[in-house]
Amino acid sequence: MVTLHRVSDVDELISSAALKFIDVVTAIQAPGGGLHNDGVARVVLTGGGAGIGTLRELARLDAAAHGQSEDYPALAIDWTRVHVFFGDERNVPVSDPDSNEGQARAALLHEVGIPEQHIHGLDLGAIAMEHAAKAYAGEIAEFAPNGFDLHLLGMGGEGHINSMFPHSPAVLEEEELVVAVHDSPKPPAERVTLTLPAVNRSQRVWFLVSGAEKAEAASHIVKGSPAVEWPAAGAHGTQETILFLSDDAAGEL
Repeated sequence: MVTLHRVSDVDELISSAALKFIDVVTAIQAPGGGLHNDGVARVVLTGGGAGIGTLRELARLDAAAHGQSEDYPALAIDWTRVHVFFGDERNVPVSDPDSNEGQARAALLHEVGIPEQHIHGLDLGAIAMEHAAKAYAGEIAEFAPNGFDLHLLGMGGEGHINSMFPHSPAVLEEEELVVAVHDSPKPPAERVTLTLPAVNRSQRVWFLVSGAEKAEAASHIVKGSPAVEWPAAGAHGTQETILFLSDDAAGEL
């Protein structure tokens, strides 16, 4: 069951998602909280305009919270109790402008004092993609064995999520959590992606969707269309699935 969270535009989408992110992660950080019952949040970040915009807003809100006086405290995430993963990555080093990890570091991670060992990147550009995929699956098994507390997802106009495109081997994968992609129709062609088995181990899955070109794909999320045709429709959280949707991407919903 997908919950529709309708907003007026991308700015309201970013604000709403960031505020809810803080509420959810701080709740997980209560003693015994989260999927692993250790008060540590495991979150998967996404790129794209709304995704990176949400990370920038989180950094802004974090700075504002720490700037408040003790008399008027604001809710703030303890970033030392967050582990960060990435839904996909292009086959480029982190220093490349196209790197999802690099963009996330610039937008948020460098700003909030998260421990370096809590940032779980794919090390692409340095090792072969198949090796990177296997190593990342091992990283997930070690640091998020029960799955993720929250997985953020952007979406393309044809319904792709992470680097799972319609009718691709990646979207058809039923066992592996991480696979290499050599023929992405969206450049660059070489990527590594989490699969639907990985996404669907997440307690919460949130789509961040804005833009008129995404209206048809958004409708297929709500309809629950076949994932092979519309990959986003195959993503579900075990507890909740929320579609943050701006008016321009809502179509007839």
